[in-house]
Amino acid sequence: MKKMKAAMFYAPGDVRVEEVEVPRVDDKEILVRVKIALTCGTDVKSYRRGYSLFKPPCLFGHEWAGDVVEVGENVSGFKEGMRVVGHNTAPCGRCYYCKKGYHSMCEYLMDNLLLGAYAEYIKVPSAIVEQNLFEIPDGISYKAAALLEPLSCVVYGTDEIGIQLGDSVVINGAGPIGLMFVRLAKLKGARVISCDLSEQRLAVARKIGADETINVSHTKDQVASVQELTEDKRGVDVAIEATGFPKVWEMTILMARKAGKVLLFGGCKAGTTITVGTELLHYSQLTLKGVFHTTPRHVKTAYDLITRRMMPEDLLVTDEVPLSETVKALEMHLHQAGIKIAIVP
Repeated sequence: MKKMKAAMFYAPGDVRVEEVEVPRVDDKEILVRVKIALTCGTDVKSYRRGYSLFKPPCLFGHEWAGDVVEVGENVSGFKEGMRVVGHNTAPCGRCYYCKKGYHSMCEYLMDNLLLGAYAEYIKVPSAIVEQNLFEIPDGISYKAAALLEPLSCVVYGTDEIGIQLGDSVVINGAGPIGLMFVRLAKLKGARVISCDLSEQRLAVARKIGADETINVSHTKDQVASVQELTEDKRGVDVAIEATGFPKVWEMTILMARKAGKVLLFGGCKAGTTITVGTELLHYSQLTLKGVFHTTPRHVKTAYDLITRRMMPEDLLVTDEVPLSETVKALEMHLHQAGIKIAIVP
């Protein structure tokens, strides 16, 4: 069997780059030579504390772009040598939730999960080939294309919370996801406030579209600091959480004005909870929205934004390491040394 180098997840804190067999593809699948893979907050959290969907040892990584090297005989629209990018899941289209139009809630979404981007080759399952695989146009870099998966999730969240032209929007967290929210909120015509602990990331937020930034390590009351930047100190029209910490979820809710909208986006550790005042929720008529993952429609929108060069990849992908240094890339992301790290086989 042909061998390849790949990062394997064994346990929290235990990721090893070793030789494994190149995946075999069936008649509806595609094999891709990975040209670039990106670190992701989900991968970093998995590296740090594990993930319930992983059954170690397993392949690792899910944001990628590359070249087609093998095409199943029943695949149409793709051929060897084509530059492609894909999402890491696809809905079944047949279950209760898919029929209701809630594709991110698909009961079989994880049956089509793609893992193994931190490797020389990756196998693309048939459902993803059919719904969420795209050719990379000439002039678009692999680095830009590989932003497809996280951007599609942010596009979905932005769409679901309904940012309007002229809205004031706060985004708590200026990591990769938070910065993408800054960009999309600005494209929507909003006045954007970005909050984070890192001055480096806040500088990127300003470059990508933030009108105001708040270094939360320099303020005693983050909620009041945000309100100070709004008309009559009433709070923002839309508040977005992009860190995955329950405490920040609670603060984000307090930043919204009466009848405001709150998007709770960052995934928190399993078993954690938040407290919301019933009086606040009722009398302020707040809308609290949770969003998970994305849908094929929003994946296509993300693809269109990338191919129209609306997402400045050089501000979001700040460093590059070889596949042999995958652990270094995960550690860099974990300790906020850069934004996203490119892993190049």
